[in-house]
Amino acid sequence: MAKLDRFDHIHIYVKNRRAAEIWYQQVLGFTAVESLAFWAVGNGPLVLSHQELHLALFESQVEKRTTVAFGVDGDNFFLWQQKLAANEVAFTVSDHEVTWSIYFSDPDGNPFEITSLDYEAINVKMNQKVLS
Repeated sequence: MAKLDRFDHIHIYVKNRRAAEIWYQQVLGFTAVESLAFWAVGNGPLVLSHQELHLALFESQVEKRTTVAFGVDGDNFFLWQQKLAANEVAFTVSDHEVTWSIYFSDPDGNPFEITSLDYEAINVKMNQKVLS
């Protein structure tokens, strides 16, 4: 049975990423994750952390829905692909160069992500699939 370990992060859409970063730091105690700062270029997220909680701030002038992201280990990453396919849920898989993610929506269009930090283990299996 595929299982979810934790909430990994939540996508938050803001009009001004820098102003939002200050607010989240001052009000809620979140700080930028320096090791992921390279993502905060162009349309990429600014990742903030508070203990085990992570937020990914995306700048957008268009109102968007919040994406709920669950974290899993590498084995469950593949089990979730099987489970989604078995339930005829359309999904995409993305290589983020330090994480792998599965994206899908519920029947009402609410977006979800299942992400894994087991990058290398998943990368090996993904490359094996391509070669098969």
